[in-house]
Amino acid sequence: MLIIPLATMAQTGQGQIKFRTRRVILRENMEYRRQIDSLEKAIHEYQEHIRIEDSLKNALLFEENENKVAAGSFGAIEYTPDVQDSLLSIWYHQTQIDRNREGNSYDMDSVHFTSDVPDKVFIDRLAKMNSFITLPFNETVKNYIILYAEKMPTKMGHILALCDYYMPIFEETFSKYGLPDELKYMAIIESALNPRAVSRAGAKGMWQFMFRTAKSYGLEIDSYVDERLDPYKSADAAARYLRDSYNVFGDWCLAISSYNCGPGNVSKAIRRAGGTKDFWRIYDFLPRETRGYMPAFVGAMYAVNYYKEHGLKPEKMQLPTHIDTLDIHKMLHFKQLSGILGIPEDYLRNLNPQYLHDIIPGSEKHSYTLRLPYNFTSDFVSQEDSVYTFMADSLFNPVMVSTVKEQAKTSSRITYIVKKGDFLGRIASRYHVSVAQLKRWNNLRSDNIRVGQRLYIHR
Repeated sequence: MLIIPLATMAQTGQGQIKFRTRRVILRENMEYRRQIDSLEKAIHEYQEHIRIEDSLKNALLFEENENKVAAGSFGAIEYTPDVQDSLLSIWYHQTQIDRNREGNSYDMDSVHFTSDVPDKVFIDRLAKMNSFITLPFNETVKNYIILYAEKMPTKMGHILALCDYYMPIFEETFSKYGLPDELKYMAIIESALNPRAVSRAGAKGMWQFMFRTAKSYGLEIDSYVDERLDPYKSADAAARYLRDSYNVFGDWCLAISSYNCGPGNVSKAIRRAGGTKDFWRIYDFLPRETRGYMPAFVGAMYAVNYYKEHGLKPEKMQLPTHIDTLDIHKMLHFKQLSGILGIPEDYLRNLNPQYLHDIIPGSEKHSYTLRLPYNFTSDFVSQEDSVYTFMADSLFNPVMVSTVKEQAKTSSRITYIVKKGDFLGRIASRYHVSVAQLKRWNNLRSDNIRVGQRLYIHR
């Protein structure tokens, strides 16, 4: 049995004995942990900074493969400047949005913005948008309109640039299901049009799906693939979710709100408000984060339609050339495509963000989608055998495959530091897991946790 003494002795420089109480030792340990956590955070931020700088430097260069066969064995296909500029442009704007913190510091429950634009002008402009979804106007909505239209010009410049590329994808998807076109603006609220966005609770992708919800709507998530990051498939799943939610509530404001907090919380708010389905009458009964969701939706929609009137300018972005979609029935690595076709791996990741380790796990039983700039399609078809055999032995040997699966396990685990006021139930609810899972993952025999304790959570 391990016995922790109430006090320990330490030898001082003058040969005197100094007693250190258990409380002092615990306080010192907590301080050491805090310093270690700060150091780990600083290292992570530095690594991310280096990664972004390296990507920008290398984005216009061909990937050189150390294991490539003798020079001249495979001739690189000409990579046109138009394709370079368009794909780099999308990647750049997504990265800038991710790094831009404009608008994040405001407490929208307490802030009160003012604008030179009269309320009557705001109301008239909302009416002229001719939205199928009712767009209310009040002080809360006005705050969000000003936030998006006036308080974050740089961030909105990047978002407006990306709208030209992504909004047609969403329009086609929602049209397929007969849903209002305006729902496309939800992606701005969810992720600022960043397909690699990850929330603190583990929601991923442009449409911010949690793991269980994504699986229930048919999105594939495994060691190799996370279709939450696929702009096309995640938009399709979002459309089906919103259609189902509207069928439950019969109101688009409630359906949109349920996307943020789940239909259970919306139903609970309706019950607490006496059964009404008017959004503003159940507003106070919704979770704090969800209250601002519908007003933010109106604000984002307004800003995209009236950005010129507020002096906003879309960042310059060269739109991609036509993209072709190919079905892949064999294991294929981005390095193979890069080595034979000469297309940089960064661009392949940009067009195919759902593949977590640059591997498309195609097989005879299950094909996967590969998106390529159209001027590479014929070259891929004509050299398909060479692409699949290039470096196959080194890229798909058992050790490499095992490493990928182990990395997938590690990347799905997060470390949470217990804070004052935390308890297992609150932490489990925040990350959409159960208390039993938290205890099993962390070998806890009771519900007791302490401030500063590390808990491992598997998404």
